Amino acid sequence: MCRMNAVRSPMAESIARAMLPVGTFVASAGIRHGARDPFVDATLIDSGLPPPSHEPRTVDDIEDAYFDLIVTLAPEAHHAALEWTRSMAVDVEYWPMPDPTIAMGTRDQIMAAYRDLCDRLRARITLRFLSQAAS
Repeated sequence: MCRMNAVRSPMAESIARAMLPVGTFVASAGIRHGARDPFVDATLIDSGLPPPSHEPRTVDDIEDAYFDLIVTLAPEAHHAALEWTRSMAVDVEYWPMPDPTIAMGTRDQIMAAYRDLCDRLRARITLRFLSQAAS
């Protein structure tokens, strides 16, 4: 979950779907609607991953509103998730991630910021979900 489901959370969703066991329910959402970011698609394709199959959406747009875990990637999303789940039996974890949309410079410099985010998300997903499975 992030602010607009345009950068961090759709990238995390695509990475998690590729890394986690088949049958694991993974969905990304934002706290408000955003616009699709072409750098996300380019970064995922460069990494051999499929781009998001959906347009940016909010939590209200997800049909299955039952989760065991909500991972938030931006402070605003974390506060919203804590409020939203106040009366629910669901864990909320905050994984602070950089916002690559603030990167400036050439296309290569901007893509480097998106690749960095992709690498950080992959490492965090591995640490949280796959390192424990190997133990």
